[in-house]
Amino acid sequence: MLKTRVITALVLVSLLLPCLFWLPQSAWAFLVAAFIGIAAWEWGALLGWSATPRLALGLVGGLLCAALSIIDPSALEFRLGQPWVVAAYGLSAAFWLIVMPFWLRGKWAIGGVGGLAVGAVVLIPTWLAMVQLRALGAGALLGIFAVVWMADIAAYFSGRAFGKHKLAPTISPGKTWEGAIGAGVGVAIYGLVVRHLFDIGLLPMPLWVMALFVVTGVSIIGDLFESLLKRKAGIKDSSNILPGHGGVLDRIDSLTSTLPVVAFFLLLIQRSA
Repeated sequence: MLKTRVITALVLVSLLLPCLFWLPQSAWAFLVAAFIGIAAWEWGALLGWSATPRLALGLVGGLLCAALSIIDPSALEFRLGQPWVVAAYGLSAAFWLIVMPFWLRGKWAIGGVGGLAVGAVVLIPTWLAMVQLRALGAGALLGIFAVVWMADIAAYFSGRAFGKHKLAPTISPGKTWEGAIGAGVGVAIYGLVVRHLFDIGLLPMPLWVMALFVVTGVSIIGDLFESLLKRKAGIKDSSNILPGHGGVLDRIDSLTSTLPVVAFFLLLIQRSA
């Protein structure tokens, strides 16, 4: 299993990194739309759909994102732009920051039209954020990815070393409060180093550290949300399209919550500057 995971990861990195750094922005938007289409297909599994409706959902999800980039090319730029962009980010931020704590506490299920609506709120802003943040530069988007990776790594090792108190035992038994605290500390250290190296002055230091802790919490929430949906659906992975890793949703669960919130936050700072 470990060998398969490593091989899959190496193949993904060798394919995605050149695309991230060298593709034109429009081509990047189409590539991300394809990934969102796969994620939408997997979302159908979380809704309990059969093969044909899932395939249709995947096609619609991918084509919708691709169509948005053609209909409104301003979406490819790093700005709030049209009202639908503001609405997409606003709904996403409200969903993850306000609704999701109650969702996880109540362990709500999804289905029907409501499940489709939730899928749209989760996936479309993720596509938008991955495209707009990349407009800042491939390094900027990679740096934001690294926040989530750092949170995962720090949570894993601190949880293994100190974990005693379960964070959400009925949703994800392996996660602990000690792991979550370790994730916050790891992200804070990473953020402070990046701030110093690249002379980032978006926020005063106390607000910068607070923002890093918020982002860490949002990334954990995204992970827990997908874990809850998989438990409700009775499946281990969203799909087996990535050998050793499960599905696309399994790889981007934390990104679906983090990227739109970070993008919205940065765009609001840009607008107020």
